Amino acid sequence: MISVAAIRMQQFGVQFYQASLTASDIDKLVRFEVLNYGDSGQSGVRGGKKKTPSKVNWDLLERRIASNEKAYQRQIIRRKIDELVQYYEQCRQAKDLPSIPGAVIISCDEKLSFEPVEYGAVVGRLKVPEREGILRAIDGQHRLLALHADIENIRDTDFSVPAIIFDRLPEDHVVQMFVTINAKHTRLNASHLVSLSGRQLYRDAALAAAHDVVRALNDREDSPLHGEIKLLGVGHGRVAQAPLAQELKKLFGSDAFGGPRKSAEFREESKKFFVNYLKQVSVVFGAAWGGRKYSIKSATALRAFLRVSPDVVRRLDQEHADRTDFRMIGRVIAPWGRRIGDLRFETEGAWKRTGTTVESLARELKLALEYPEGAGV
Repeated sequence: MISVAAIRMQQFGVQFYQASLTASDIDKLVRFEVLNYGDSGQSGVRGGKKKTPSKVNWDLLERRIASNEKAYQRQIIRRKIDELVQYYEQCRQAKDLPSIPGAVIISCDEKLSFEPVEYGAVVGRLKVPEREGILRAIDGQHRLLALHADIENIRDTDFSVPAIIFDRLPEDHVVQMFVTINAKHTRLNASHLVSLSGRQLYRDAALAAAHDVVRALNDREDSPLHGEIKLLGVGHGRVAQAPLAQELKKLFGSDAFGGPRKSAEFREESKKFFVNYLKQVSVVFGAAWGGRKYSIKSATALRAFLRVSPDVVRRLDQEHADRTDFRMIGRVIAPWGRRIGDLRFETEGAWKRTGTTVESLARELKLALEYPEGAGV
């Protein structure tokens, strides 16, 4: 274990630490990784080698950068590293400016322990397992790589790096933080974000499957939500991704689609199912789906439709039908047109009058499936 000075902080119920790490701590504990776009021979570094001499030993540095399909960071920009190393050297020689005055953001794979200087204090010592690569850069990867490239000139100096450290932060939260920081402020190319599949972004299988479904709903031309979802905070869509992804994550994380084996199998065909399912919803509620004064494409309504999807799948199974069969899905949900109708989604009408919630709408949809002709209600 290494012990570093830290402040324990909390925002909206999330605990994290503001700590001081040495250059040697950074060099040993932080791992660097970039997204592999599928080309196994592709380097994690972008930009050709310049004819002018570089202070960076690129052969050594590139070996330190892992490239895999589970990462989310963009490729390292060679020019940026060169410029940062030159700046670090200027700061070292002039001794009039710090080279990394702003905090980098780091996540730790394991639980960290904090010892306050006294009971209830927020200042104390943070203990980090002394294991290579246990920390992962969320923001500041270029700055830290430049430090690594210049470490021989920095290692023996009194050099500390301010760092915000999270421990065991959920994978989707890590990605969301990375996107929030980079999509706007550093003008990260939107195509880099939107091109990431769930399997590249998230280690959690349920969340990965949820992302892939949302991505299919937005990208496929035959989807009723084509181009309407704001993926990863970028794009022109008006439908937020997060509520849909979280609803789907709950479904994929349970046995909602017929036990562990069937649920695992369903993940593989889920993109086709949900595209066809919502396409039939857009047919059943045609006026509402295409109208401007309806709330059928709100997060509340879409989450309710997703929430009752296991009931639709069970009906398909009872009919011994293919779960992705477009016509059979339409037959199963046809009672919604008779029992519920377009006016239910009129924003200034029944929608507001009844105080619609995800739970209340999902309950109505389930009842309509259970009693298609209204019997027993």
